[in-house]
Amino acid sequence: MKTLDRKIFRELWMIRGQVIAIALVVACGLSTVIMSYSTLESLQQTREQYYQEYGFAHVFASLKRAPNTLLERIAQIPGVDKVVSRVLAPARISLKDFVEPIQGLLVSVDFQSISNPDSLNRIYLREGRMPKTTTSAEKMSQSNQKIEIIINEAFAQPHDLHPGDQIKIIVNGHEKQLIIVGIALSPEFIYQIAPGSIIPDFSRYGVIWMEDKILEEAYDMDGAFNDLSIKHRSDIQSHVIIEKLNVILKPYGGLGAYDRSLQVSHQFLSEEFKQLDGMGRTFSMIFLSVTIILLNMVVGRIIASQRDIIASLKAFGYSNWAIGFHYSKLIVLIVMVGIVFGVLSGLFLGKNLALLYMDYYRLPFLDYQLQVGTILYSISITLIVTLLGALFSVRKATQLQPAEAMRPEIPQRYSITFIERLGLKKYLSQSSRMILRHFERHPLKAFMSVFGTAFACAIMIVGTFFMDAMNYMMDIEFNRSHREDLMVTFVNPLSYKAVYELRNLDGVLQVEPYRSVAVKMQSGSRSHRTAIQGFMPDNRLYQVLDTKNRVVKIPESGILLTEFLAKKLNVTSGDMIEIEFLEGKHQDQQVQVAGVSNQYIGLSGYMNINSLNHLLQEDSLISGAYLTIEKGHSEKSSNEISEHFFEQTQLKSMPQIAGVSEKKSLIDSFQKTVGDFMLTYIVFITVLSVAIAFGVIYNNTRITLSERSRELASLRVLGYTQSEIAYILLGELAIITFFAIPVGVLIGYWMSYGFILGIQQDLFRIPLIINLQTYIFSVLVVIGSAVISGLFVQRKLNQIDLVSVLKVKE
Repeated sequence: MKTLDRKIFRELWMIRGQVIAIALVVACGLSTVIMSYSTLESLQQTREQYYQEYGFAHVFASLKRAPNTLLERIAQIPGVDKVVSRVLAPARISLKDFVEPIQGLLVSVDFQSISNPDSLNRIYLREGRMPKTTTSAEKMSQSNQKIEIIINEAFAQPHDLHPGDQIKIIVNGHEKQLIIVGIALSPEFIYQIAPGSIIPDFSRYGVIWMEDKILEEAYDMDGAFNDLSIKHRSDIQSHVIIEKLNVILKPYGGLGAYDRSLQVSHQFLSEEFKQLDGMGRTFSMIFLSVTIILLNMVVGRIIASQRDIIASLKAFGYSNWAIGFHYSKLIVLIVMVGIVFGVLSGLFLGKNLALLYMDYYRLPFLDYQLQVGTILYSISITLIVTLLGALFSVRKATQLQPAEAMRPEIPQRYSITFIERLGLKKYLSQSSRMILRHFERHPLKAFMSVFGTAFACAIMIVGTFFMDAMNYMMDIEFNRSHREDLMVTFVNPLSYKAVYELRNLDGVLQVEPYRSVAVKMQSGSRSHRTAIQGFMPDNRLYQVLDTKNRVVKIPESGILLTEFLAKKLNVTSGDMIEIEFLEGKHQDQQVQVAGVSNQYIGLSGYMNINSLNHLLQEDSLISGAYLTIEKGHSEKSSNEISEHFFEQTQLKSMPQIAGVSEKKSLIDSFQKTVGDFMLTYIVFITVLSVAIAFGVIYNNTRITLSERSRELASLRVLGYTQSEIAYILLGELAIITFFAIPVGVLIGYWMSYGFILGIQQDLFRIPLIINLQTYIFSVLVVIGSAVISGLFVQRKLNQIDLVSVLKVKE
């Protein structure tokens, strides 16, 4: 081993405390990056493999009804590779031990051809078998026969359903007895959410695959279809197919074809991938910045304390390049300790995070592989950035001239501080004046210490504010906007007579109708596919809020756009937009933007229900209604109230009702799915943030002790007690922490703002909300880290050997 290499390892052992602190920061940062990107790439690979192996379609289209003979014309569109028609039917599912209403989606399947490699949206069977095909649908539809079906796994698990279990459904006003023969997954329903819902509720929404002949008969669609899936050649763009397909389907009530990017399950998963990417980029920048600060401080101190050694090395013939390379190797070794632990922990955490996603997104398998490219890229960036960050300190070592370096540093000029000049000297003890004079003589060093500690506080805020934002978002959506107890959705738009029928149900207090219409909005070259919600002018159960969360009255004419949608279309109040209605008569209308509203989940437009029906050239039709129900006796829980209401009314059995969703069940579902997932994520980030905060503050304190050990030992010889010199050192730590906290709060706020800007998406926007409790928690963590670091350093201070410290070559 070369002489300089032995010197490196001796120095690493001497500063092992600082090495561990820096390695901890590097390991936390690198593990977060590798965890995020390894999970991201593994999930992307798994999804793409799943799509390819199970024939996920490229283009989708829904319509009112079209004859099967139309498929030949669609198949002749240039570029179309495969066309599969089917019937989709809304249903209500009834389970023996579950009183609340359950929405269902029936999907027709040709089970004879579903296993063919060229079929689309094939089923992945988890449990059981495929249903037996029949030659006579009439035979299976008899009352004494049970129809064999397959249900999706997400719905089966919360109800503990298995092959052999029986369920009932109501489809098209008729009750059917079903027997489960299989549990399955599908690339269409990786993310399973009910139509019109904003939160998945696996226990109250299920997907059922049924033999095509049986479902066609049950839904009065013999010889017809109402849904299409298309696969096209790889050299053809989807929009080319969509334009021609829309022309063909328009006479048949086409709702507008769309590609994968707008398919609900694919869209949710893609947005989740964006979040993972944003988290990896944000935290990598944070941790690298902290690492650079720490390395500069450590290497700068080492170089300042080794002036005579550097001079001796140059006198013995070592070149500037050799000395610079020597200290660069020291930096690399320190960082490599963190890299080793960061890579190992990142891979472990990445696989567990991917498995956590598997519980939320229904993928049949996980193709988690060692992402060598990602690891090498992360390591390279970490090494390059840290070396560039410590370049100033290394350059300082190479520029020292031997003759100058052999002399001790020129003593600092001692004078009274600015605070003392203000007349406060008489209120300060001798030790306190020493603390202030040290800061004034080393302003850059003090600034770096404050900045490093402030970053620790900022990281805590960024790591924990997410739950504040989610809770606020849920409060706005479910307490201030959605004020109903139940939302009823109809199979098809009905007349206003349905409102009176709902009001006559026992226990119903209020009913407010709404109209929902699928549209495509366009302004210039910008367009977006969404829905317009129509409400009564005096609506109370669903309140539209402005950007300051104040209630906005629905205008008599014109449309309210959500703020994010208005920005996407680049319009403001008073501008005209073109609306293409994707149902009804499919006419185009010019509508004026009446204002901008606030909405954190989804993108919509809001109109007066009468104005909306007028644009559609329809009578007073409604798509559903919001209900409030009687709460009953105060001693009853909300669950008992809900069950009592559903047992006493015929709401679940009304043939025109497609689904009933309860607000409380949506909130409970959010807490069980998204909430639990977010809690796990917050706990992980909090642990990392605490580790980094302690590493930063402990490192600062140890460096200060190393720099001032001779000075403090001299004071001991001059008669200062251990408590007095501890006051000097720990007083500096206290002042650094005191000034770092407000700076850290500001940095944390703006870092959080930058973080949410990077993950805003169409499906939901996270508001910048940081509660006082989050600030207090972050501050307490920093203070606690400072106290623990101070105790460690005081222990080291008590162990100082005065004789060895004062032995310095002059």
